Amino acid sequence: MALEDFVFKDLSQTRADLLAGKYTAEELTRHYATRASEKDEYNAFLEVFTSSAIDAAKALDQKIASGKPVGRLAGAVIGIKDNMCYRGHGVTAASQILDSFESVYTATSIQRLIDEGAIIIGRLNCDEFAMGSSNENSSFGPVKNPINPELVPGGSSGGSAAALAADLCMVSLGSDTGGSIRQPAAFCGLVGLKPTYGRISRYGLIAFASSFDQIGPFAKSVDDAELVYQVMAGRDEMDSTSSARPVHEARSVKDKYTFAYYKEVLNSPGLHPRTKELFEAKLEALRAAGHEVIETSFPYLEHLVPCYYVLTTAEASSNLARHDGVHYGRRSEASVDIPSTYYNSRTEGFGPEVKRRIMLGTFVLSAGYYDAYYSKGQKVRRLIKNATDDILEKADFLISPTTPHPAFKTGEKANDPIALYLEDIFTVQANLAGNPAITVPMGTTDDGLPLGVQLLGRSFDEATLFDGASLLS
Repeated sequence: MALEDFVFKDLSQTRADLLAGKYTAEELTRHYATRASEKDEYNAFLEVFTSSAIDAAKALDQKIASGKPVGRLAGAVIGIKDNMCYRGHGVTAASQILDSFESVYTATSIQRLIDEGAIIIGRLNCDEFAMGSSNENSSFGPVKNPINPELVPGGSSGGSAAALAADLCMVSLGSDTGGSIRQPAAFCGLVGLKPTYGRISRYGLIAFASSFDQIGPFAKSVDDAELVYQVMAGRDEMDSTSSARPVHEARSVKDKYTFAYYKEVLNSPGLHPRTKELFEAKLEALRAAGHEVIETSFPYLEHLVPCYYVLTTAEASSNLARHDGVHYGRRSEASVDIPSTYYNSRTEGFGPEVKRRIMLGTFVLSAGYYDAYYSKGQKVRRLIKNATDDILEKADFLISPTTPHPAFKTGEKANDPIALYLEDIFTVQANLAGNPAITVPMGTTDDGLPLGVQLLGRSFDEATLFDGASLLS
């Protein structure tokens, strides 16, 4: 039976309907596999895992038929960003240097979803090695925004956002190094979560900047994002940076919360008028509901983006050294010895933005500049963390627009990397400080383009963050 009229509501309802026999997991999977293969006008999917997904669905149907208990995500059809490993499936980080590479193991986050009954439907386009804010840096072509295909979906997890916004899956996974989940979620009208650093294992995530990267979900509701987060979160012996702190599964509900916002944000000349209007309305609605809204200031606001790009490019320079044409992945046919293998393979395999960041990172780590840039950047990062925690001692959340403006046209900023770097102005603080942050839809511009509002919360207190996000939804 085909499910032409199927309308996804939420993960819990899908599971309930599946167990009630309204449809089978195989029918659901075929429905989404067909949509992902035939209805993807946005270049969101790089590969649809039709065969393995249907096999997983059949196994789930057999489990249900036998009366065995099934997981919390039974029937959930999930797309994964193309920098997450899934055994026996391709993974390229949207780069030519990993073209045709097949993973030999599965990321812990993905395995935990599978263990709870989720079905992985395919891998999703992204900026190469997660470096970008528009998904124009993929070596497999840019992704289009389903809201308006002339616009970018945001980046680097643009394929994950576009696939969900176009109803090509139920939930998708992205990685967030400086806003790469939250910015595309805002541009596509979705919920996007960046968990606390160390809350979700990075084992099986192709590294960009190891002390910043975090895996998180895109969802159409806070409840779905929370459910997927709970399944993925927790200690993993394969990732020494994952935290052993307990995962709180129940929301930390209070009658009234305190929301802090930066006065510099509202006075920013780059803030879109409609963004400012909607954000001020959101603050007023919180006050009217009895919550406390306080104005504060952040002394390091202008240092956030420079600090972020000094440190992340340094880590990228180190992490991407492994992609050399020798160990695995692309090897240039022009190679005749080891130096030419390295040079030609990396020249042919890496795109312009990746090369730019490797060179920047190598520079800030080089002799004579290490103390001036990298070492100083680490000190500034500690100041940012301390200042963030000081504010969150007085408030439950930091609230801000997720982005200064709605999605922009494809190609509009392609030749201005600095303008693209400034796309992270409201999102990088969470990654520098390691705190969790979530974006939810805030409204639209007059021409229907989504805008998001972001909450940044206390470390390892996602339970409170989800409750706050529900208030804003």
